[in-house]
Amino acid sequence: MLRRVLLTASIALLAGPLEAQAPDGWRVRVDRSQNAQDPDDTPNLKFVTMGKGFHVTSGPAGTFWNPAHTATGDYTVKATFTLMKPSGHANYYGLVFGGSDIEGASQNYLYFLIAQNGTYVVRHRAGGAVHDVQARTQHDVIRQPDEKGRSTNALEVRVSGDTISYLVNGTAVHTAPKTGRDALQTALLAAQSVDRGTRDPADESRRLVNIIQQATARTDGMVGIRVNHLLDVHIEEFEVQTR
Repeated sequence: MLRRVLLTASIALLAGPLEAQAPDGWRVRVDRSQNAQDPDDTPNLKFVTMGKGFHVTSGPAGTFWNPAHTATGDYTVKATFTLMKPSGHANYYGLVFGGSDIEGASQNYLYFLIAQNGTYVVRHRAGGAVHDVQARTQHDVIRQPDEKGRSTNALEVRVSGDTISYLVNGTAVHTAPKTGRDALQTALLAAQSVDRGTRDPADESRRLVNIIQQATARTDGMVGIRVNHLLDVHIEEFEVQTR
């Protein structure tokens, strides 16, 4: 039987430190920067309940989640994102899933994001390392800002068996194996056959680590939202459906 859980907020933004300024039960991890010229160096990030959903105005990039909202096995996580106005350059926003220890040094999650230029990206964060599962890719189904500067896109991640499907506005833009074991074995065999003299050992090590991380990325865990810096985004219809 399909079990549907609507992930809604119940209170508005509160005064006080950023960690206390999230809707009830939600937590925020802000990207920190050591560069004073970087927008992620500013604390000016707002995450509020608005209408039937949430509104994020950044400031720095942030990851938003409620520890009570988890999904395991086969499930779908989805939300509708409205970019209220274009950013000065392509910044990404979207869904987080398979999350664990998001507040800690060993944070781990997958995320599926889109940008105003009609591209999407799928990434895996493991601790301080981030690598692409699917590099930035253009797709016509992603709506770009209209004459009023707004764009609305429905994002969805479907986990079914050993497959993860990534959808925008009902269309699958990318599909990949969940475990990636076959891809891992193929890549490692290919790496063994390459002339070592043609590759930098450090680059080769990093490449193999990325392959292993991608292959061992988990989909069970917390679900949430990711909004990069300098964005004004409204989120509605955020929910997880489990089977």
